[in-house]
Amino acid sequence: MVDVIIPVYRPEEDKLIGLIEKLNAQTVKPSHVFFMQTMTRDAEDEKIRELLSRTENAVIVPVEKKDFDHGGTRNRAAAMSEAPYMLFMTQDAVPVDEYLIEHLLHAIEEEGVGTAYGRQLPDDKAGVIEQYTRQFNYPEESRIKSKEDLPGLGIKTYFCSNVCAMYRKNVYDEMGGFVLHTIFNEDMIMAAAVIQAGYKIAYAAEAAVVHSHKYTYWQQFTRNFDLAVSQKQYREIFEGVKSESEGIRLVKDTLKYLFSRGKWYLVPDLVLQSGFKFLGYRFGKKYDRLPKRLVRCFSMNKAYWRD
Repeated sequence: MVDVIIPVYRPEEDKLIGLIEKLNAQTVKPSHVFFMQTMTRDAEDEKIRELLSRTENAVIVPVEKKDFDHGGTRNRAAAMSEAPYMLFMTQDAVPVDEYLIEHLLHAIEEEGVGTAYGRQLPDDKAGVIEQYTRQFNYPEESRIKSKEDLPGLGIKTYFCSNVCAMYRKNVYDEMGGFVLHTIFNEDMIMAAAVIQAGYKIAYAAEAAVVHSHKYTYWQQFTRNFDLAVSQKQYREIFEGVKSESEGIRLVKDTLKYLFSRGKWYLVPDLVLQSGFKFLGYRFGKKYDRLPKRLVRCFSMNKAYWRD
């Protein structure tokens, strides 16, 4: 038994339809698909609800916008699940085939594995740099990570994404669910807890979804600002592992990739993207020293700062 959990808020219709079609075609059918639909209070809500209802075994749960929380909303859905495995996805992640759930189950059933996450492939609109970034973060080879990998992999040991991640329900419960009222990174915070508890995390490259973003420079800044805020707030998890060196390695490898493909003219774009990411990250690490108005301006998730 597998339950699928997907928060929904103003989705792109074509991606949502693609997701629903692929879920309906899976070789392992979900017992339930919990859609946590954040309400916008306009006519679009009913249209989205109608689309969601086309999913086999769909359970649509309305969520007030003021009550949405990255961890809390997912925990609310998990509390409704009685399945031994829960697959968390996002509304813009479209499985590449009908074997997604089957591949993730094979990975998570390995001895000692508490969590398994899938590969993310860029869509047709992704630029060259975004394509390589996906390749860097989600390689072709599967692997299993454990606490023993921390000295070599550093923060990548904790890398896991709720864009497409399956959890053993008993391990999820043992960890106490996702952290509440977090600005970002609830998946990596959970992954760190899983690793520290002695479980393993499986990366299943065969379980692939199409998922990528085309961020502006400013969006790169705000996203990395929020990333650093979450790491600062959970410093007991992240301070003990190397982090920034992984970002530097990505920049260097991307630079080599661009020159090897004759795409040298994209180097200024890479420099600007990397610069905005770095600045966002550095400001995020010092968010508690900044004026509240500036913090809100720098953050991608502005609603988080209401409280």
